[in-house]
Amino acid sequence: MAAEGGLFGARAPLAAQMRPTSLDEVIGQEHLLQPGSPLRTLADPSNDAPGTSVILWGPPGVGKTTLAKVIARSSGRQFMELSAVTAGVKDVREVMDHARRITDMGEKTPVLFLDEIHRFSRAQQDALLPGVENGLVVLVAATTENPSFSVIGPLLSRSVLLTLKGLNTDSLNAVLERALTDPRGLGGKVAVEEDAREALLRRSGGDARRILTALEAASSVAASRAEKEGAVVVSADDVAEALNIALVAYDRDGDQHYDVISAFIKSVRGSDVDAAMHYLARMVEAGEDPRFIARRLVILASEDIGLADPQALVVAMAAADAVSFIGMPEGRIPLAEATAYLALAPKSNASYVAINRAISDVREGKAGPIPPALRDAHYPGAKQLGHGKGYVYSHDEPRGVNRADYLPESLRGTRYYQPTNRGAEADLGPRYEVLRSIIDGTPPPEK
Repeated sequence: MAAEGGLFGARAPLAAQMRPTSLDEVIGQEHLLQPGSPLRTLADPSNDAPGTSVILWGPPGVGKTTLAKVIARSSGRQFMELSAVTAGVKDVREVMDHARRITDMGEKTPVLFLDEIHRFSRAQQDALLPGVENGLVVLVAATTENPSFSVIGPLLSRSVLLTLKGLNTDSLNAVLERALTDPRGLGGKVAVEEDAREALLRRSGGDARRILTALEAASSVAASRAEKEGAVVVSADDVAEALNIALVAYDRDGDQHYDVISAFIKSVRGSDVDAAMHYLARMVEAGEDPRFIARRLVILASEDIGLADPQALVVAMAAADAVSFIGMPEGRIPLAEATAYLALAPKSNASYVAINRAISDVREGKAGPIPPALRDAHYPGAKQLGHGKGYVYSHDEPRGVNRADYLPESLRGTRYYQPTNRGAEADLGPRYEVLRSIIDGTPPPEK
């Protein structure tokens, strides 16, 4: 039944068609749109003040670009746009020159929308500063990454930071319903079964653009199957066929990259194998570099498990080698195997803490001369310097260990390694105490 060109003919994508034209049409982000808020003030057509620049921080598809365009349209300001992906310092300067001409003619300060500001270098961001500082433009910058790390301090201090949230189920339902009924969208020509609606909501990841794109694709599938004119009903099968891979909210170069790997590591460390599998699946489905995941597992095996289960590092290294050898998608299996083993293993960070303590002492200058008995005595003249004098070869001792001073004198008695009573390390603790007593020449520990 679909006409040539699909259900939507030659129109713009549904997400573009449904873009709000005023702040009152914006769904979600209510916490930023209260009366008197910076965005409301900036969008007020009666406000002739230069305006305060804002940085919009939030995940994709929650309305950053929409808010910038709505502000420009509602306020009567000219709208200029740059993409940090393609723009350079020269482009920034040209925009500022244009903005100066606009203000010189007595018009309102124009809105400059800069998408993905986190991709701008420091030099490029520095080029923005004079225009923002002198009120040549109202900068509305969008970013999916934490501005504290990706935006220079002077620019951040001259702007209001506004955090946008992923849309909740109610907001996504409202977006979906408006697209189904509004003449700008599907205008009542498409119905969505309840199972299909749930699938669309589940796969949207809080992203309005994503749910509209998914609805558009599923509607086209349903339209191609419709038996009669006007009977387009989207089923869960239509949604599955249109998307077939779950839409995972994940950005390999942004906050989601770090948030998901952080949740993964913390779940393994916390011994929650099911949560660890969930975050592993999110990374695998998003196309994360499996070698990155494997490296983090190797680090975790040493840092968080250590000698509580020495086999953990062996398993992690084997998984890393296997992933490198067989690649993906099969590589997900050894990654899952290592994840499960490490999550279920007893945990100890005693080795990690020990080396950090030792490094801290070294950095603070707590080193001291190496005891003469431990110094290299194999070169000519070493013995005359007393090197190696008094050294006892441990293997010549009945117990394979002897009383000796191994640490520099200034650090005698220092204990960096403190074994836990978990896993295999519980057996190492008593052994450690016996060895310490022999090396230090102190009474053996009581049994």
